[in-house]
Amino acid sequence: DHVVVLGFAFFGEITMHPYISEQVHPRIITMQAMLRKIDCLRLTLASHRDVESILVHQVGKEIDRALPWQAGHGLRTAAISLLIGQVVGLAPNELHNLKLAALLHDIGLLMLPHELTLEMNRLDPDSYVTVQNHPRLGASILEPFFFLRDATVLIAHHHERWDGSGYPYGIRGQFIPLGSRILSIADAFDAIRIPEVSNPVARNKIALRIIRVAAGTQFDPELVETLCLFQESIPGSDLIEPKMRKCFDLL
Repeated sequence: DHVVVLGFAFFGEITMHPYISEQVHPRIITMQAMLRKIDCLRLTLASHRDVESILVHQVGKEIDRALPWQAGHGLRTAAISLLIGQVVGLAPNELHNLKLAALLHDIGLLMLPHELTLEMNRLDPDSYVTVQNHPRLGASILEPFFFLRDATVLIAHHHERWDGSGYPYGIRGQFIPLGSRILSIADAFDAIRIPEVSNPVARNKIALRIIRVAAGTQFDPELVETLCLFQESIPGSDLIEPKMRKCFDLL
């Protein structure tokens, strides 16, 4: 049997790039085996999407186990992404691909050296440059799976910036895929840490102010305003508000 890594089929020894861990994280092999199951199925479109969602949710749980310090980040990012996506009128298939991308967007972190997957709070310059490769690595891991072809593009560009100073490719503005621009905002919104604020609603308001400051430089300003207009629908605690339940129903 062979293992698909970084978008290529390798037999035996795997050739590594300098920024990739010398040992493939064992969960990567498990996740790829789970995702390959979809290729054997012959289902209707609706059933296929249901199975895709189930499998990707399972893979998302594997990512949480491998990165326990950010457990639940994929699910929360997916909920915020779907909220924005619904408001801007994405089609059902676009929302589906956005959901898959959000749940899997950090899978590339598992291809980094182990010490860089333990925590992301304090990184020296060299380590930060290495971490910047994770969108490209994540896309490469998922590229062999046909049903993830659109989600893979969104993952590859989810750290691009509106002003073109992002990574890994440095594209800007409208050239960044819409789904990636949405994912970028949702990812950052959930990742913001405000330890001194214990109230979730207050935390969300502060995080939203931080996101708004970066509108027009890091983030698509129109999408930021969309999130601000619907800030009451953002989950403020473990008990999800009724408006937000629709987004979680799509997950």
